[in-house]
Amino acid sequence: MRIKLTLFLATWIVFSIPAVIGQNYWQQRVDYRMEINMDVKNHTFNGQQVLNYTNNSPDTLVKVFYHLYFNAFQPNSLMDVRSRWIEDPDGRVRDRIFYLKEDEIGYHQIKSLTQNDTPLTFEVQGTVLEVNLESPILPGQTTTFSMDFESQVPVQIRRSGRDNREGISYSMAQWFPKIAEYDRKGWHAHPYVAREFYSPWGDYEVTITIDQDFMIAATGILQNPEEIGYGYGDEGKKGKKSKDKKLRWKFRAENVHDFVWTADPDYVHAKIQVPDGPELHFFYQDDTLSEVWEQLPEFTVKAFQYIQENFGEYPYSKYSVIQGGDGGMEYPMATLITGHRSLGSLVGVTVHEVLHTWYQMLLATNESYYAWMDEGFTSYASQLTMAHLFGRDPKRELQSSYAGYYQLARSGKEEPLSTHSDHYQTNFAYGRGAYSKGAVSLGLLGYIIGEENLKRGLLRYFNEWKFKHPDLNDFIRVMEKTAGLELDWYYEYWVNSTHAIDYAVGRVIKTDASTTISLQKIGAIPMPIDLEVTLKSGEKKRYYIPLDLMRGEKPLPPDFAVAADWPWAFPSYNLLIDVPLEDIASIQIDPSLTMADINRENNTWTTN
Repeated sequence: MRIKLTLFLATWIVFSIPAVIGQNYWQQRVDYRMEINMDVKNHTFNGQQVLNYTNNSPDTLVKVFYHLYFNAFQPNSLMDVRSRWIEDPDGRVRDRIFYLKEDEIGYHQIKSLTQNDTPLTFEVQGTVLEVNLESPILPGQTTTFSMDFESQVPVQIRRSGRDNREGISYSMAQWFPKIAEYDRKGWHAHPYVAREFYSPWGDYEVTITIDQDFMIAATGILQNPEEIGYGYGDEGKKGKKSKDKKLRWKFRAENVHDFVWTADPDYVHAKIQVPDGPELHFFYQDDTLSEVWEQLPEFTVKAFQYIQENFGEYPYSKYSVIQGGDGGMEYPMATLITGHRSLGSLVGVTVHEVLHTWYQMLLATNESYYAWMDEGFTSYASQLTMAHLFGRDPKRELQSSYAGYYQLARSGKEEPLSTHSDHYQTNFAYGRGAYSKGAVSLGLLGYIIGEENLKRGLLRYFNEWKFKHPDLNDFIRVMEKTAGLELDWYYEYWVNSTHAIDYAVGRVIKTDASTTISLQKIGAIPMPIDLEVTLKSGEKKRYYIPLDLMRGEKPLPPDFAVAADWPWAFPSYNLLIDVPLEDIASIQIDPSLTMADINRENNTWTTN
């Protein structure tokens, strides 16, 4: 027994919207049909794109914007200048763009653009295409844009490009003119400086014509395997020969917000079925590391099983793990990863990128503003999954994120998580913030509301908000309803400031046959307190001090004694316990090490 101490959604989405979202919810809809013809000699392609765009907003649109990502790979682009002037440039970029030759740069040249067959005027501003509409798009109206364009694939530098360092011919990520997202905050036509992306959902039909020696891996489902030949869908390297020396690969993907593909003449293709899950496809070069890649499918199956049980059901029938790119990067139904790795590294990067399916490909927060809700949540879930796969302690696995956060908090370079992803002053602050502090946000939330509430809340969040672009408030409300606690105070501190948590055990005073423990709040962020008193006999007594801002307490084991609330503005708190001082060996704040206290040296008192 606990002791009280004196002290809207458009109809196309396949999932219904729960009442929690509200009747005013809406999101835009896109449907792409694209056909490109690759010239592998010159690394260029001609493209035709037909886009049916549905305005589900209550607003009349008089302009639209497209992203032209390849234009970033030109000397003096924003990405180039940003990389050359930032204090700690990404080692993959540095000044490499500045020294690209004409046949090495990337570009999109828009040859024509029409709206319902009427020509439009437009202006290219770096990586953004600004389009003046001939006819405004009214609320509820669908319009058709038709575009002819020519593109050159840049040398592989960041995410997309040709001839990466492992010899993959084409890593075609963020490779086509893509319409920007319009939501309740308006247009999000952010210039591309190698950070995040945010796009509307839709169906993609993509036809790629390329020399017959190449095998393609892509988002979506191949629609013409018989035409491609024996090699696709079974173990093998190449499809059948074509008289014109080219093959047309036709893919379709439903309810995705991007489309990625790769091509290489030396790919090995393997596949395996996840029980009650998707078919997994693996594309990698047949080289000295093939033995490592041959072990990857078994681990990936086990990862999918664990992830689906703990974080939500994967809704597509296929997922591809593809050697390509410049490290690891997630896309719908696929990831690009570099493959020259040890088994542990290969499994680790695969698990991380797979989990981006849950926290970006299916939830799709606006990463420009909430990168930590993708990268951080993914890192947290990845660490739990890796602990499961390799039989490790999940708490210990999470400590790497805590260590990264502590390094950030003590560095003097921390910036609020609310900082726009493109505008962090250092890559260090962005990386430690989005990945480490973002992951700690969930570990710390589990400390505040209880681990079972966190687990139930993450599943509820995914099930209620998949395919719906949630923001931070949407997440907070799910967690508040799951836990029955107020949480806005926590995110106000953790996201919008660089304040830290620092509690200390102060004076310990003998009071007759009892003991008074004085606790001090040194950091600005208030927290509920788990306190453990170890007696000289080895017995442990545990106490919980609720925080008044929470309006309640997390579920606790029966051996916890619950004290009076600590008012958040009070710098100190005295806890009277019915234990003689001479019987006490030590007193420790947060024995689980999950409260993210930046100075643990003052968390413990021991008998002299």
